[in-house]
Parts: sequence; C-alpha cells; structure tokens
Amino acid sequence: MNTATRVAGFAVALAAVFALALGVGKAFGPDAEPAPTAHDSHAADEAGAPRPASAGSADIPGGLMVSQDGYTLALGQSSAAAGADVPVRFTITGPDGEPVTAYDVAHDKQLHLIAVRRDFTGFQHVHPELSPDGTWSTALDLTGGQWRLFADFKATGADALTLGADLAVAGGYRPEPPAGDSRSSEVDGYTVTLGGDLAAGADAELTLSVERDGEPVTDLEPYLGAYGHLVALRSGDLAYLHVHPDGTPEDGTTRPGPDIVFQAAVPSTGTYHLYLDFKHRGVVRTAGVTVSADGTVAASPTADSDDGHTDH
Repeated sequence: MNTATRVAGFAVALAAVFALALGVGKAFGPDAEPAPTAHDSHAADEAGAPRPASAGSADIPGGLMVSQDGYTLALGQSSAAAGADVPVRFTITGPDGEPVTAYDVAHDKQLHLIAVRRDFTGFQHVHPELSPDGTWSTALDLTGGQWRLFADFKATGADALTLGADLAVAGGYRPEPPAGDSRSSEVDGYTVTLGGDLAAGADAELTLSVERDGEPVTDLEPYLGAYGHLVALRSGDLAYLHVHPDGTPEDGTTRPGPDIVFQAAVPSTGTYHLYLDFKHRGVVRTAGVTVSADGTVAASPTADSDDGHTDH
C-alpha cells in the first residue's frame, strides 16, 4: 500500500470517529452546567433565570445609610454647639436630586426625627416642621459628643425609609458607663417595666408596663396613634428597628395601660436599646431599657435623665 492510500484510509477512519462522537452528543443532549445548589451565588429562580448573588439576602436595617433607594438625608450642618434648643435643619432629596415636599402621614406625622448620642444618652424624638421648599426645621437639646440623627418617613409614592446621619456636637464629652442590670426604668416619678425577651431572627412579644408612685397607670393617652411608641437601636452600629404596637386606642379592645404590647423582630444577636415614649396627663415622657437578644437586660443610661416633654 502506497503512502497516498494509507493517508486516505486514515482520513476516512478519522471522519467515522468524529461522526460517531457527534451522534452520541445528539443522543444525550448538549453539555449542561451542574444543577445549582442552595449555596450557588447565581442559582436559578423558578422561571429559570439566574439570580444575582444578593437575591434573598436579609434586608439592611434602617438608619445605617444616609442614602437609600435614591433618597438622601442632607443635614444643613455637620456639626453644632452644645446647648438647649439648638436649631437643626435638613432636607430629604429624592431620586431627581431635588428636596422632597410631599410625604404621607405615618403614626400621625409626616416625619419622625430621632436623635441619640452614640453612647445611648440624650434620646429625643421630635417632629420637625416642613417648609414649602422641602426644608425640615426643629430644635434639639444637645450635649457634647457624637450624635446620630434618624429621619423616619414615607415620601408620597415611595416605600417607607429610615435614613441616618451623624452630627458632631462640640463641648465637653464624658462617655456614660453602662448601668447595672435591670428590667425597669424610672423617669419623672413613673416606673416602666419590661416583660418578654428578644430572640435573634424571630418575632418576640414585648410588654412594657407603666406605674406611677407604685400604682398602675390605667389612663394613658394616645400618642402617635397608640398608647406608646417604641424605638429599638442596636448597640455597635445603631441600626434602627421598627417595632409595632398591638391594637389602637380606637379599636374598642386595647386598654389604656398599664400594659403596652409590642411585636419586635431583631436580625441578630447582640444588645438592643429600647426607648418607650408614652403620654400621660398631657406630657410625653421617655423611658429606656437595654436588652440582649438572649434576654439579658440592663438599664439604659437615658432612663433616669430624660425629662418629660409636651407633644410636638
């Protein structure tokens, strides 16, 4: 057999092998990627489309960001002097870069401003006034130190948000040490006692009971659409958590004290500072306790120092 004949025979054999491989591929279908597992960052959704790596992750708690979903909390100043009735101005800019001027009412107000020093003293909950140009104005009692301001609002046509920004306050600063363990807090002659425990990643029922001079208070007055308003802040990063009261004063079944029941859910283990605003005899007062997700509690340093204030 000459060389040309041997080459032709090899070519025919190679073509046969290629055809056989092609037939096997068609019989069993094209190569496919392995089926995604629960740990794949791009696992397919029910429609077969790939999901981004962030899909299904837990929502970020409120108050940790100055900007979210196109909205930005813009303080009129980044620092202030310590003192009483310090003027504070800010705007909420929208996705178009302009100050927002239309808000929905939530808990009886268009916007709730929470101010707390980073050592969890000096808690204040106020309701600024909105000018036609979108500027919010209020006054705060500020001591020296680093403060965190939270704007809790719902712009018309958008989801509810809580944005946070820092305000540096000049003046003498001495961080408050943590107080001893306690489930109760005293403010202006009132004692508030916490019942119930937080559990990371689960719903929890919390009951705060109000007494005055050792007697249960049974004639609490409505405040922000309920007999109490509760704010929870996580120690370390000051994450702002929404806590919802059970019932309303108008439902015919919710009693005006001494117990105020809330439903809370915290995303992680750790320490949480709880601040209860309640109204009695025309004055809003704030009591604070601190509780860990495993149920260990300690009195908040703000509990003994917060003065009563009228609703504004």
